[in-house]
Amino acid sequence: MQNIIIIIFGAIFINNFVLSRFLGICPFLGVSKRTETSLGMGMAVIFVMAMTALVTWPIEHFLLVPRDLEYLRTIVFILVIATLVQFVEMVIRKISPALYQALGIFLPLITTNCAVLGVALLNIQIGYSLFEAVIFSVAAAVGFTLALVIMAGIRERLELAFIPKHFSGVALPLIIAGILSIAFMGFQGMMQ
Repeated sequence: MQNIIIIIFGAIFINNFVLSRFLGICPFLGVSKRTETSLGMGMAVIFVMAMTALVTWPIEHFLLVPRDLEYLRTIVFILVIATLVQFVEMVIRKISPALYQALGIFLPLITTNCAVLGVALLNIQIGYSLFEAVIFSVAAAVGFTLALVIMAGIRERLELAFIPKHFSGVALPLIIAGILSIAFMGFQGMMQ
């Protein structure tokens, strides 16, 4: 049980995919303008990452490794992720057309989100069991969502503030991301 808590806490706070590993920066900067959109994207990523772990772990252990096909791991994982993203895209389009419109190009870009592929590859590299892989994937996606929502909340608040022209555009979100990253580094001492 303690191992599961360490996996969850570590994936959300200490090794946050966006703020520590710097994976998934494109959707992090692109979708974090509105809290609702960030939350919707986060929920989609949570689903995709959880399903990716559920599908890629058995493929790795029961198909690729026994047949010495590990060299196909990346391409197979990308195909699995692309299929799952297509499914999520169809569901969101049907259930919430407004969210589908708000996410725009970033929804299909989950396929190329390096955080999703990164979690699948890390599950194999670290050697997690299927249960641990799913827990790690969901926790990593929750950490991704947390970073997205925090950034969106800050950006919404800053719309009401005076911003010098030198900080307009991409500069301010990058500065905010750096400060958030430093803040999340404070959690590293909690696990020692």
